Parts: sequence; C-alpha cells; structure tokens
Amino acid sequence: MQKTLLQPPSAGKIEVQPKPRARNVPIPTLIQPTRREVPLERPLDRPLVRIAAVLARPAVFLTLTVLLALAIRLIVVAFCVPEVAENTFDHNAFGWEMGWTARSLFLHQGFSSPFNPVGTGPTALVPPIYPWLISIAFRLFGLYTPAAAWAVLGFNSVCSALTCIPLFFLTRNVLTPRLARSIAFAWAVYPFAIYFSADRVWDYALTALLFTTCLLLAQRLHLRGPLAWIAFGALYALTVLNNPSVLTLLPILLVIALFKLRGNGRPWFLKAALTTLAFFAVVTPWNIRNQHALHQSFFLRDGFWLEFYAGNNGDLHESNSAWAHPASNAHEMQKYITMGEIPYIAEKHTLATAFVRTHPTFVAVATLRRIVRFWTGYWSFAPSYLRFEPLDLPCVPFNCFLVFFMLRGLRRWWHDYDGAVLPYLAAVLLFPLPYYLTHASMDYRQPLEPILLILVVVGLRGTSASRQRAQDSEDAHTIHEPQTLTA
Repeated sequence: MQKTLLQPPSAGKIEVQPKPRARNVPIPTLIQPTRREVPLERPLDRPLVRIAAVLARPAVFLTLTVLLALAIRLIVVAFCVPEVAENTFDHNAFGWEMGWTARSLFLHQGFSSPFNPVGTGPTALVPPIYPWLISIAFRLFGLYTPAAAWAVLGFNSVCSALTCIPLFFLTRNVLTPRLARSIAFAWAVYPFAIYFSADRVWDYALTALLFTTCLLLAQRLHLRGPLAWIAFGALYALTVLNNPSVLTLLPILLVIALFKLRGNGRPWFLKAALTTLAFFAVVTPWNIRNQHALHQSFFLRDGFWLEFYAGNNGDLHESNSAWAHPASNAHEMQKYITMGEIPYIAEKHTLATAFVRTHPTFVAVATLRRIVRFWTGYWSFAPSYLRFEPLDLPCVPFNCFLVFFMLRGLRRWWHDYDGAVLPYLAAVLLFPLPYYLTHASMDYRQPLEPILLILVVVGLRGTSASRQRAQDSEDAHTIHEPQTLTA
C-alpha cells in the first residue's frame, strides 16, 4: 500500500508573514553608548610626540626650566644692580640690617653694628648665614660695589631658579608628573619669585630653597634610614639660622613623619632623637656666641620686641612704623648706641607690653589689618601712604586671585588626599603668626611662596583624583545619552 505524504502548500517556499502592528507605534530604537572618535595618527605627529616625550623627561624638563628661570632673573638683575649699588650715605638698599652686619664682618668686627653707624657693638638682630654670605661677596668684589651687587643678586637668582627642582618632586611624589611640570614652570615665571630674588638683598630666595628642600625630605622621611633623619635635622637648622620664622613648622613636620613611621610598625624614638640632636648641634654654637657676646639668653635672635613695638605703638599710617626703628630715626639710633642692644630691646619690651594692656582694641584691629596685608598686600589707599608704597595697589587684585585659589587648592587637596596636604595647611596657618603680631608685608611671605604656588595650581587644575572624578562623571553622562540608530 502506497503511503501518501502530506506536504504543506507551496513546498520549498517558506513565507513569513509579518505580525500585525498597531499604527503609529514607532519601531524600537537600538541604544548604544557613544564612543569617542580617536583621530588617526598623522605622519607629522610622530616626531612631535617623540620631542614631547624627551622634553617630559624630568632631567631634561628641569634643566630647561631652571635655565629659563635663571635667565629671566638675571635680566631683571641687570636693571636692579645700579640702584642696589648706588653710592648713598648709608647704602641701605644693599641689604639694610643684613648689609650693615655684612659690612662689619668684612671689616673683621664680627657680627656687630646692624645699622649704619660703625662700632655700635655686637648684635643678634639678624640671623648669621645670609650676612656672612654677603660678606664673602664684599671680600671678593669690594664693599658695596656693583660687582658685589651682581654677585649677591645673582646668588639669589640661582637659589630661586633651583627651587623649581624640589617643587617638581614635591608635587610629583603625591600628585602627577604633569601637575609637577606645571608648578615648576609656574615658579620659573612667577612675578614675586622673580622680583624678590632679583631686586632685594635679603634671605628670601635662599630660605625658600632651603625650606622647600626640607619639605621634600620630610615627605618621605619615614621611609629612610637614620642618616636621612640626621640630614633633615641639620638642614632644617641651617634653614632656621638663615630665617628663624620657619622654626614653628619643624615640630609639625617631625610629628607627621613619626606618625607615618609608627603606623608602619617601625621604631621611631631613635630617629626622632637623632633629628633633634642634629638640629641643636647646628644651632647651639650661634646661641653660645649670643650668650657670650651679649650676656643674655635667647634663641637665635633678640629683635622680636623691637619689631613688635614697631607695629603696636598707636600709629597705623603704615604697618611698620619707620620712626620706631633706629635705622630711620636719628633719636632712636642715639638711644640704641647709648643704651646698647639688650637694654634698648628691653625698653621696647616694656613699652610694647604696656601699650597692649592699655589699648587692647587697637592692637586687635591692627592685628586684623596685618593679616589682611600679609595675604592681599593691602594696608591703605591713602595718597600719603601710596606715595611711598606705589606697588601696593596693583598687587592687591593679583594677591586676591592667589589667595582665592590657594584656599580652593587646600579644599580640593584635603578632599582627595587629606594626609598629604597637612604640611601645607600647617605652613599656611603657622608661618605667618610672627608677622600677624609684629608687622606684615608681601616680602615677609616669600619663604612660603613656593607652597602657596603649589596650592594655587591645585586650586586651578585640581588633583589627579578630582580630575578622574570629573572624567568619570562625564563618561557616565555620555553613556546615558541615547543615540538613535535607524533600522
């Protein structure tokens, strides 16, 4: 019996009928994340990329940056030397108290006569290192000569240019190489760093270099052996002997390093003792000299109450009353010569403390004004004041810009790496305290200026973590942006 196979109609052809669809219903779209288009590499880009890679190497970049910074500063020095070496009756432009003390060293009278008259006796109004360096320039090139001015201002310029190096590594160690390059280059062309190193015979540039190097050593001190702790204590002592205003930050940096060391479970007491001993081994000879020459016990220098009285005496015409200083008042100079340095400073101590007791409101208002002046450069818009300080007014907007982004940088860095920003926060809070109490101006801020510039650049550009968060937010927003593809 033959079986019959049932086949569907139209065998060999399968017709798929579309399902009925309601009218006005759109066809579903395919959602895909947008992708960033990567530009094709052009042949001309390859040598540029290689050149950029070479320039980004730390050794090459820092060499070029330091040379640029030095060239800029030496150009400015050429214009400033005639004024510094001008043959005036007191040569005050050649370092003021620093220059006069250096003159005494040049004349083999030791650390003495910190004002224009010669032979007024030993002094501790200024720390020892920078006057000694000026005296070397006097011995090599002559007393108050243009060649000596070139030597001192050139030395300042070298110190300021070299500060690019610790600034670079300070930033690279905790943030990114790109940000480190930005900060080092910013220091090379920073107006205040150029002006105060190329125009002023003072310790600003050397202190900034030494202090920034101390910060760099302290940054990874907890990873180093005993010799590094000894070197840190000795270098910080040299920094203090150059400018004692940085002394308040030594305990903070040391405590931070010790906490890191203890957190790693490593012994800390011996290294703390080594740093302390190294510090006092370097500063003690100067203190012994002061005790022997001035018959008075004090730490490093004795002029605090003179400076305090100059800023707290009832006169707010300027932050630092010129009439209160022997250098600019013949009557005060005669008193200094007659009484001697220690009794003269003791009298200023008595006058200053009595004024504070009787005029506490005045002192509080003056202190607030000094805080504002330290950070913004503003003291007064009175024509009689601006006649003698013409650069104050144009500097105020720039300083306000710096302070705003400094504070923004502190906030952003604290949010991303709270531990790494602690030394910078401590420096901003503690370093200015002596100037809040005595008298303030932008030049006293210069040892802190490298730290300020780091914070400003972080405030402008953010840290690597903040930029990564912004990038992630942008990518997330892009992924959720639908792109319609036609079927």
